[in-house]
Formats: sequence, structure tokens, C-alpha cells
Amino acid sequence: MSDEEHHFESSDAGASKTYPQQAGTIRKNGYIVIKGRPCKVVEVSTSKTGKHGHAKCHFVAIDIFTSKKLEDIVPSSHNCDVPHVNRTDYQLIDISEDGYVSLLTDNGSTKDDLKLPTDDALLQQIKSGFEDGKDLVVSVMSAMGEEQINALKDIGPK
Repeated sequence: MSDEEHHFESSDAGASKTYPQQAGTIRKNGYIVIKGRPCKVVEVSTSKTGKHGHAKCHFVAIDIFTSKKLEDIVPSSHNCDVPHVNRTDYQLIDISEDGYVSLLTDNGSTKDDLKLPTDDALLQQIKSGFEDGKDLVVSVMSAMGEEQINALKDIGPK
């Protein structure tokens, strides 16, 4: 036996970032992992089986964080990775000068590790609403270890 000490670190609870699903069962508006990115499916087309082959599914999907269009072709009987996508609403408390937001979670603690969104229209809505002193609730989408603000709700003045 070796005298070396093994040290294992894990930051998550052991839950997988994705789960397998048969390609033929993934539908439009579902989620899929293409090229390692979590995407929302915008179009699915299935080709007929060839002389020897499988039916193929052609996915056109948009990355849920970068909004880039990605495509993939997978045999319909094969498994695809589907990301675990969560959406959580937080109340906006503060916006710091360096572009980070301070959010209030459901249990009363604060979450300070999120940057402002890169989408210009959403960014302007958040900044102008915050400057007007409105009570804002932001929707945060999280998948595969990434988080991003993707929507905004105004719940009235403070």
C-alpha cells in the first residue's frame, strides 16, 4: 500500500448536470446538450431510416445563455444528454459598480455572485427600473453549473 494520502474534493451534491433521453423523444421547446452547451430546441426533423441505418433526428437549438444557434444530427434510437434546467425568481436588492447584482433569496439570505445580463435590452430595463426605485424580481436560469439573469418582472414601487 502507498503512504500517499488521497484527497477528493466535490462542490456539488453528487447530482449530475445532465440526464440521458432518447433522441426520438425530445420535442420542440425541450432542452438538449449540443457541443457541451445547454440549449432550447427550436426545431426537430426526423428523417426516414435508410437501407441499413437508423432514423436520424436533426435538432436546431439555441444556447440558453449565449443565444447562439447550434445544430446536431443524432440517430433517433440513441441517447442524448438533456440538461437539468432550473428557473428561480429573486428580488433585486442592489447593483454594484463592477456589474454584479445583489439578490434576495426566498429564505432571506443574499446572493451576490451573479453578473448583470449581457443582453442590452434586458440590461437597460433592469438599470432603469432600479434607478426609478421600482421593486424588481429577476428570473435566473441555471443549467450545467452556469447561471444567468434571463427575465425581469416589476412588482410595483417600493
